[in-house]
Amino acid sequence: MNYLAHAYLSFGIPEILVGNLISDFVKGKKKFAYETAIQQGISLHRAIDTFTDSHRATSDAKLFFRQDYGLYSGAFIDIVYDHFLAIDRDEFEQEDKLAKFAENTYEQLAPFTSVFPEKFARIYYYMKRQDWLFNYRLKEGIRNSFAGLVHRASYIEDPGPAYRLFEEHYGHLKKCYDLFFPELKTFVRRTLGI
Repeated sequence: MNYLAHAYLSFGIPEILVGNLISDFVKGKKKFAYETAIQQGISLHRAIDTFTDSHRATSDAKLFFRQDYGLYSGAFIDIVYDHFLAIDRDEFEQEDKLAKFAENTYEQLAPFTSVFPEKFARIYYYMKRQDWLFNYRLKEGIRNSFAGLVHRASYIEDPGPAYRLFEEHYGHLKKCYDLFFPELKTFVRRTLGI
C-alpha cells in the first residue's frame, strides 16, 4: 500500500500515523529511537506490507505490470490500490470526506515534523503542498505518482507504459482491490486491537 492507505489504516491515531508513514525511511535499530507508539506504527507499516505482498489478489494484480517492470510491479500496485481506496464509496462516501481526511492527516503529522527522517520530511512537504492524498482519486494524480516512482527507481525510465497498463486493465485491477482491501482492513484492526 502507498501513503493514502497507510494513513487511512492508522485509524486517526497520530503516533501510529507517524510511524506508519516514516517506516520506509527508518532502517534496522533506528526504530528504537522513537517513542513506543511510533514504533508500533513502524511495525504496523511493515505488517501491512507483508500482508499486501502475500495476498493472492496482489499477486494477480502484479501480473499486469511484471513483464514491463519486474520487481517494481509491487510499487506500481501500491499506487493503484491507493487510487481505488480514494474512490471507494464504502470508505469515502463523498469526495469531501476524502478531502477532509487528507487535511486532517496533514494536520496530525505537522506536530511531529521534528522527528521525521530527512527523506520523509522532504516528501511530507510535497505531499501536503500538492495534496497527494486527495489527488490519488484522480487519474492525473496516478500518472504523477507513477512518474515520481520512476524518478526514484534505479532501472526504469518511462512511466508511460505503466499508465497505459493501468488504464487498459483498470477493471481487473479494481476487482483485485475489492477482493483485497476489506481483508487488509480487518487484519489491521486485529493487529491494533480496535
